[in-house]
Amino acid sequence: MTTDVKKLPAGFGRLWTAQTVSSLGDGVTHAALPLLALALTRDPVALAVVTAAGTLPWLLLGVLGGALVDRWDRRRTMWVADISRAVLLAIPAAAAVLDVLSIPLLAAVAFLLGVGGLFFDTAATAYLPDLLRRDPALLEQANSRLRGAQTAMSGFAGPPAGSALLALGRAVPLVADAVSFVLSALLVRTLPATPRPVPEGGESLLRQARAGASYVFGDRVLLGLALRPAVGNIAFLAVETVLALFAHDRLGIGALGFGLLLTTEATGGLLGAGIASFLGRRLGTGTALTCTAAAEGLAILGLAAAPDPYAAGLALAVCGAGMGATMVLGPSLRQAIVPAHLMGRVASTSRMLAMCAAPVGAFLGGWLAAAYDIRTPLYAAAGLLLAMTAVTASMTSNRRVQAALRAAASDHPVAGEPVRESASDVS
Repeated sequence: MTTDVKKLPAGFGRLWTAQTVSSLGDGVTHAALPLLALALTRDPVALAVVTAAGTLPWLLLGVLGGALVDRWDRRRTMWVADISRAVLLAIPAAAAVLDVLSIPLLAAVAFLLGVGGLFFDTAATAYLPDLLRRDPALLEQANSRLRGAQTAMSGFAGPPAGSALLALGRAVPLVADAVSFVLSALLVRTLPATPRPVPEGGESLLRQARAGASYVFGDRVLLGLALRPAVGNIAFLAVETVLALFAHDRLGIGALGFGLLLTTEATGGLLGAGIASFLGRRLGTGTALTCTAAAEGLAILGLAAAPDPYAAGLALAVCGAGMGATMVLGPSLRQAIVPAHLMGRVASTSRMLAMCAAPVGAFLGGWLAAAYDIRTPLYAAAGLLLAMTAVTASMTSNRRVQAALRAAASDHPVAGEPVRESASDVS
């Protein structure tokens, strides 16, 4: 979006550290909660309830949560959410020590942790553009580092740490996650203050929530950015639902091999997050988003046709790289063009659309595999991703992106400088 690479402010380092520590704790709990539930029951429905409970807050409260964040001080919202989650985790930790842990308790904890995550993530998304003065280049750099750290901590380090800590005692991983939230809260409290959102004339919370959703659907660039993760989640969940069975039946790999297969996707995600800014500068943000979306679809097509685990691992790595780059470029662009007073609602609306799409993908994958063949969900997912790429390419073209950036810069100039275009911005 800009041709130069700028230095991130000192406050970003504390935000990055806070989210890195918190992501490590999230990874620990992400592994520990299902294992704790498995120690209590072998009922698949009960296990699914615990897993699904963590996603429900985004489905039930997503847009309203964004409207609340747009009313509140973002920095205070983040540290209060962290402290609340730390206190919450003390309940199942105590229950584990007293041997009164239960599935309903774990489901309730997962749901409330999801509520805390909703408010923290939405507030952090809204706070970052204020911290970085809505500078597009800084936002890409910052989101690249945040995404990379989140993938490394919650995808690589956290889950094995959670399993190892669980061997020391059922309460240990929960206490470790609580400590991570406390450390994150302390760091967030030291962040620079940013202007409070401007109240909107006494409008009701529901009316403000609707205004945020309408803003997304009424803007072609924002709608294109929202459609990518929504359609992507349908496709990726269709694949994820049958991936273990596909790996076993078609690729002939066991549990260890399957774990390594998933690692290739996470590795690709780290690479994609790292090169996102470079792609944005060389291709233009709009073209880069189209290319990464196309790469995801072609990678899933390659996975469906993979003759062996090595080809499958390469396909998943390419898919992960596309996802990693998209999840840096898309949010960075959104943060650069959305007015500050709408940032929480726009971010939560986009996230809610993506979360609502996930169950559709899971059902679609299971149905296609049962009705046709284990490869069919993969081919269908690839078709969805490529169709989505074609539909959204014009919505987020370089020309539209630059027009949106210029409009945002005229309202909120960055250090008095105009937005600069790269040579590739003519497409």
